[in-house]
Amino acid sequence: MRGYKEPGLQDRLAAANRARDKALEKLRSKPPIDEAELARRAARQQEKDAAARAKREAAKLAKEEAAAAKKEAARLAAEAAEAAKPRVLTEEEKKAARDARYAARKARK
Repeated sequence: MRGYKEPGLQDRLAAANRARDKALEKLRSKPPIDEAELARRAARQQEKDAAARAKREAAKLAKEEAAAAKKEAARLAAEAAEAAKPRVLTEEEKKAARDARYAARKARK
């Protein structure tokens, strides 16, 4: 019984050429795409691109609005915290309050 014979260089080159020719023939046999179909595909792609662009812009605007709202909330919280702190009177304000109480007491007598 004969064993398996390894293909030689010429056999491998011929097989590669046949495969290449077969692939080229398959490519050539395809019908060309008409211009109307190409235009439809291009229009569809432009619509997809426009939709994606609009979606990105909407997301960007939403993110900016959220950041602005967060910043405003932080500002309001800081103002509320500042307003909630007890006010420390200066020496002049304390003296003016004492003088006003003294004047009111004298006015009552």
